[in-house]
Amino acid sequence: MVKGKEADVAQYCIKSLEAAKKELWDFVANLKPQMVRKVNELEKVRADLEIWKSRKALKYDIIVMNASLIISKVKQRWVSPLSGFKLNVDGSSILNLGPCGGGGVMRDRVGNLVYDYAISFREITNTVVEFLALLQGLKVCVGHSWFPLLVEVNSLVFCKWLCSTGEWRYINIWKEVLDICITRGIRITHIYRAGNNVTDCLAKLVSSLGHFEYWFLHQLREARAALRLDEMGQRQSFRSKPHLKKPSCKFKRPPLYASSDTSSSDTSQVSVLGVFQDEVGLEGKSGLPSRGGEPILVEPNALVVAKRPDAGGIEGCVISLIANHFLVQFDVSQRIFHYDVDIAPHPSKEIARMIKRKLVLDNQDILSGAHPAFDGRKNLFSSIEFQNDKLEFYVTLPIPIAKSVLSLGDANEMLGRKQENNKLFRVNIKLVSKLDGWESSKSGEDWVPFPQDYLHALDVVLRDSSAETCIPVGRSLYSSSMGGVQDIGGGAIGLRGYFQSLRRTQQGLALNVDFSVTAFHESIGLISYLQKRLGFLHDLPEMKTKGLTGEEKKEVEKALKNIRVFVSHRETEQRYRIFGITNEATENLWFRDRDGTNLKLVDYFKDHYNHDIQFRNLPCLQISRSKPCYLPMELCMVCEGQKFLGKLSDDQTSKLIKMGCQRPKERKAIINEVMRSSVGPTSGNHGKEFNLHISRNMTQLKGRVLQPPKLKLGNGGQVTDLIPFRQDRQWNLLHSHVFEGTRIERWALISFGGTPEQRSYLPRFINQLSQRCKQLGIFLNETPILSHQYESLQLLNNVSTLESKLKKVHTDASNNLQLLLCVMERKHKGYADLKRIAETNIGVVSQCCLYPKIAKLSSQFLANLSLKINAKVGGSTVALYNSFPSQIPRLFGSGETAIFLGADVTHPHPLDDSSPSVAAVVGSMNWPEANKYVSRMRSQAHRQEIIQDLGEMVRELLEEFNEEVNMLPKRILFFRDGISETQFYQVLKEELQAIKAACSTLPKYNPTITFAVVQKRHHTRLFPNETDPSFSGTRFCDENIPPGTVIDTVITHPREFDFYLCSHWGMKGTSRPTHYHILWDENKFTSDELQKLVHSLCYTFVRCTKPVSLVPPAYYAHLAAYRGRLYLDRSDSAGFAKKASTISRASPPLKPVPLPKLSESVKKLMFYC
Repeated sequence: MVKGKEADVAQYCIKSLEAAKKELWDFVANLKPQMVRKVNELEKVRADLEIWKSRKALKYDIIVMNASLIISKVKQRWVSPLSGFKLNVDGSSILNLGPCGGGGVMRDRVGNLVYDYAISFREITNTVVEFLALLQGLKVCVGHSWFPLLVEVNSLVFCKWLCSTGEWRYINIWKEVLDICITRGIRITHIYRAGNNVTDCLAKLVSSLGHFEYWFLHQLREARAALRLDEMGQRQSFRSKPHLKKPSCKFKRPPLYASSDTSSSDTSQVSVLGVFQDEVGLEGKSGLPSRGGEPILVEPNALVVAKRPDAGGIEGCVISLIANHFLVQFDVSQRIFHYDVDIAPHPSKEIARMIKRKLVLDNQDILSGAHPAFDGRKNLFSSIEFQNDKLEFYVTLPIPIAKSVLSLGDANEMLGRKQENNKLFRVNIKLVSKLDGWESSKSGEDWVPFPQDYLHALDVVLRDSSAETCIPVGRSLYSSSMGGVQDIGGGAIGLRGYFQSLRRTQQGLALNVDFSVTAFHESIGLISYLQKRLGFLHDLPEMKTKGLTGEEKKEVEKALKNIRVFVSHRETEQRYRIFGITNEATENLWFRDRDGTNLKLVDYFKDHYNHDIQFRNLPCLQISRSKPCYLPMELCMVCEGQKFLGKLSDDQTSKLIKMGCQRPKERKAIINEVMRSSVGPTSGNHGKEFNLHISRNMTQLKGRVLQPPKLKLGNGGQVTDLIPFRQDRQWNLLHSHVFEGTRIERWALISFGGTPEQRSYLPRFINQLSQRCKQLGIFLNETPILSHQYESLQLLNNVSTLESKLKKVHTDASNNLQLLLCVMERKHKGYADLKRIAETNIGVVSQCCLYPKIAKLSSQFLANLSLKINAKVGGSTVALYNSFPSQIPRLFGSGETAIFLGADVTHPHPLDDSSPSVAAVVGSMNWPEANKYVSRMRSQAHRQEIIQDLGEMVRELLEEFNEEVNMLPKRILFFRDGISETQFYQVLKEELQAIKAACSTLPKYNPTITFAVVQKRHHTRLFPNETDPSFSGTRFCDENIPPGTVIDTVITHPREFDFYLCSHWGMKGTSRPTHYHILWDENKFTSDELQKLVHSLCYTFVRCTKPVSLVPPAYYAHLAAYRGRLYLDRSDSAGFAKKASTISRASPPLKPVPLPKLSESVKKLMFYC
């Protein structure tokens, strides 16, 4: 028994705890009366502990008690995603087979509510209703393109069902959910119920209501309170200090969209939280790397994108430039009202815009005289608030429909023969949010990003008028009025257009406008289309009685899949998507009508439409995913305005490039013309409506031209060092040797095809190639170890025979072949098998060339071929005379080694919905030269951009470096190619963590890492500034900017570390500078140091004697990933084609097909060059 002072202290503590506990619960109860009853016992105990700690801190440390801070510590809270969006879903069923309901809440990475829903369902189980609720949310996300997306559920049973493959009653729902998740790269994570309180409230409340209708969060008081608690707990994860200010109770519903451009998003500190979460994913694996079974977490301050270290670089000669960025000025006090639009029945984008135009024209009074902007889907933006927050309209619109034609000869005339049919649409408009731009000019800060929702609204406003008259494709718009239509053959046409995008820059908001060209399907009859598209069907009208072979059917299905068509035998506005073709010919097809009667297809069209099917031996189109639904080819027309998704032929590509290849002066004139044209971003009245002013003048800025580095060549030549001072920065090797030449004594030659005359060129070719190698300091034995092997080109069609032949050649060479030289009659798809067999099964590097090339030998061709051969067998072309330790001694001092890593991912063709993606990582293996790179390749999930096995590949490269240099690198410079700005945070979070995890597997190893993203697919173009007084004259006005031009001001990111570098000379068209964006920099580079390093590296590429446009580690990674793609192209294509022909849409395999293992003899060589 406690007595005296101890009893008094105990009694005092008890009363203090009770008072503090009451204070906390009163605070919570004011926000959500019923929340107290829902807190479980574990949270109560944790609450008591946190209250006791807070009271002690108040008593002894004079720290003010804060209820919000306590809640954030007590509650297993909801945590915002690091990038993109998070969807929380839950379902509830009373008695597990009674009235049920499900709900979902979508929030962005800062915790703003984006979308919410709750709906009642029929009497089903908890897990099934969770699937239905998730499916509803996923469909909304797909419709609004809310990606990347993370889904959280609090049911482990749900997760197990999702990962299972067993049969159950609701298999169709399971398949639909899984299909959306896999194709869109959506991750599903388990979270404890305490982190899913809002949706738990929604689901339970809606299930108790028992009505089959939608509810929203603002209608349900308890759900609002749960959301408020989440906000209070979430706020602490974004602040380094407790916020003592009383939280605001104002509820504001954020917008129903998110911009795809996050390159300049808020750079607030982002933490890896959620230590209570258990990520299961679709494969049941954790998404975090582990060490000893425990997850490795980045420190809370680890994921802040690197800030610019200084005011920009100063090295180099100053040059006056113009960039295709147009300054946008707007009134930040201008409020934009965002409305959600629901049109029934669901129309196409084109029809939706027509409905919007008529609605606005007929209802000016109700819309308060506004002329809103519409994105063609769901979002409407107005500068004036409508009279009511909810409006309903009925719009009757004359819809153009196809007029039926009865003969094939009239089919191609149908485009000009249209009728109109009145159709009624119901349009519901609902206010979603009121957007403000005030965040762009807060006082006391150097620069604050524009609100993302406001930026997206402005982007829709600027393209609204143009989208009504042009064909929108992504961020580009195309029109025949911008240069007409050009037939590029093969059923495709080329259209000119322009790209536009709003970007945050140092000068403020800017509109990036660029000239663009792309290919579209030609809108003609399907029979005529096939004649043009496929060479073996060029005489199709004359072969009506002939059917297609199995291989021909595959080619036809591949050519037609996913194309939209309309029919010519009846009047309709309906459009159909081709999902495949039938196995049977048209004359053999039967189907069952609504009465259950079996009808023959050709008889049906004769009886109902008085049309005799002429091409009876051709297959029909399959226009449904799940059930038989046939259309004869001759009655179909290709819809206009469809982007060509097939692979363009060499001739088509050449014509398209020629369309878009303009010299700088011409390209600049086209862009300026776009800004003044009636279809450009300044057309229409929206600028005046929304108080927008877009400058008609391009941005003027100053760049710098870096001096070329001094290069080191081989000792055997007359010239051992040089500085490329030519205008194009090229150098030749006429009187010099490569830096490191190799000796090739054992090699063989195989000829595939070729006429006797072409084969007679081989001795001369070998002799001149050997002489050219000798001039370059490379030894190539004039006599191959085996006599020439002459094979038919058809050998490349038979994989097993080709493999046997190559193995025999290698065996005859005593299994010691350094090089296999292959000369082909023409390009052949068997090239992929040749490379795969040689580099994986046999273990020999190969070099292929074509007979037409060796028939007209040139010194440049022979030199290029020699450089590639030398690099593949272990040599190098050039090295820096002043290595990096002498260029940047601050970082690369004595004993400070570094490795340059490059990474890229290649994805299958857009029409391929099942093949794996291929990731490649390369690493420099010598120091300080850093001009030899070893590669590692892996296949991974279909269209997965994040490199899944990055940690393993990096570890292998580090071990390889250790073997070559006898020490691990102290610094890692990682160049990542192929990712967009929307993926920066996700890549930084996962791939940086993978690199760190790989380093942690090596004993006592903790290098400093610089992580840079390399982007070539952007639309910033730079031109010489002719108006500048210092401009040298008209002679250079139509030339590209000089190699070495770097820009890190005005048009770059306001805060983050990025720059544009044009390291190459543009011989054709207009140069595109490469954009380097540094996401992470533990090496603390200055702008000058990193720019100089990247620029110098561009001179060390092994395949040419000029600087390249892309930093070599990223360039080599791209080549290696392409080589990995070749390994899969032939060996897997047959299987995927078969799978695609049996089902309407192939699902990606849960486990990708692994790449064949490289032979040890080529693993350390640059075989991919």
